[in-house]
Amino acid sequence: MRIQHSIVLLAFVGLMTAGCAKAPESPAPPAAPAHAWADDDAAIRAATAASAEAWNRGDLKGHLAIYDKATTFMTTTGPRPGVALIEDAFLKKYFEDGAPKQTLGLSQVAVHPLGPDAAFETGHFELTGGGRPEQSGWFTLVWKRTAAGWRVIHDHSS
Repeated sequence: MRIQHSIVLLAFVGLMTAGCAKAPESPAPPAAPAHAWADDDAAIRAATAASAEAWNRGDLKGHLAIYDKATTFMTTTGPRPGVALIEDAFLKKYFEDGAPKQTLGLSQVAVHPLGPDAAFETGHFELTGGGRPEQSGWFTLVWKRTAAGWRVIHDHSS
């Protein structure tokens, strides 16, 4: 009887110990290539700079080329969906006779990864010249990697 009791006790201890053992960990996701973020950061900065340059040439469609067709632009009345509404608003407020009323400048730009296919960019914008008072503020752009490259899916400028 004593041997049977010892076997039951050993089996119980074995089961309890097995239940406390650490489960094997899931394999870590593959690391992004080392070049990935530096290349993405450069691509986003280049797209932003090209957008500002297009604005200053009077090429509003070129300025808006960084936006995904389903983008939203935050306004004081709430989000404005789609590039067409943004274009219409910019034409009415910032352009005259096909040219920008003021020159667009950007400074203090920073780009931050949110994952392998998303990032956000912050910075300061300035609209100067044209015999008008300077306008400036801060912006946040949310970027998404698409088949066409990095595109803005949300713009909050104030």
